[in-house]
Amino acid sequence: MKKLDIRTLFTDLLFDLVGCIMIAAGVHNFALHADLPMAGFTGISLIMYHLTGLPIGVGIVLLNVPVAIFCFRYLGRTFFFKSVKSVLISSLFIDHIAPLFPAYEGDRLLAAICMGVLCGAGYALIFMRGSSTGGQDFISMAITRAKPHITLGSITMVLDSTIILIGSLLIFREIDGFIYGIIATFIQSSVMDRLLYGMNDGKTSLIITERGQDIARIIDEAAERGSTIIKGRGYYSGNDKDIVLCACSSKEMYSIHKAVKKADPKAFTIIVESNDVVGEGFKEDLQSF
Repeated sequence: MKKLDIRTLFTDLLFDLVGCIMIAAGVHNFALHADLPMAGFTGISLIMYHLTGLPIGVGIVLLNVPVAIFCFRYLGRTFFFKSVKSVLISSLFIDHIAPLFPAYEGDRLLAAICMGVLCGAGYALIFMRGSSTGGQDFISMAITRAKPHITLGSITMVLDSTIILIGSLLIFREIDGFIYGIIATFIQSSVMDRLLYGMNDGKTSLIITERGQDIARIIDEAAERGSTIIKGRGYYSGNDKDIVLCACSSKEMYSIHKAVKKADPKAFTIIVESNDVVGEGFKEDLQSF
């Protein structure tokens, strides 16, 4: 048990370090020096930095205190303490580590793209381990738990756009900055959704047939994928049917569909997108490490 705990803590810390350095680089080395408005508590801290000179990381910590206290009971002890760790690391990196690297002084559009990719990937790595960087992330996670059908990227996009608009009006007072901020936020939310929900995307087939065992064997031969046979009954005919359920990669689905059609032309096949497939033969759940 101790070895498992140590391994889990080490993996959590590793994901935190990598994710936070990406976030810090996106904030300090790209957004700050390109005069890009940002979203979330980072965006509010950036506004405070321009108005008062308060370090961005310090502002993030100060803003997180009341929100963390309010969300503690709702989000749970484990998530709370993991998030506190991530908040402190990211704030430290923004104020003290990122300034050690050269700032990007090129095109603002490229800066917005790089910021979006870095921050999106960084936040996704932290979310994968059941943590967050606090603030708006607390709010986003709370909304996700209450409304699980809404993705984190969508929630982030709405909240971020509001803060970007406020930052653009208060500090930069230009439409270009607002547009670049929206572009960066869209890229960030897209990268987050892709990494969180689509790292191992694929397809799922539901094959309705009277030859379930043969179809399962053919799928195994065509793609070396296991299947689950579910017993069903046709509504109009009243005949017993086999429903063969199989999850596979997008590339494997073509071979499976072709083999099934040849073996049983009467089979009724439904193919649906699978945003994420976790388990044997696919990726492992990152939080299980």
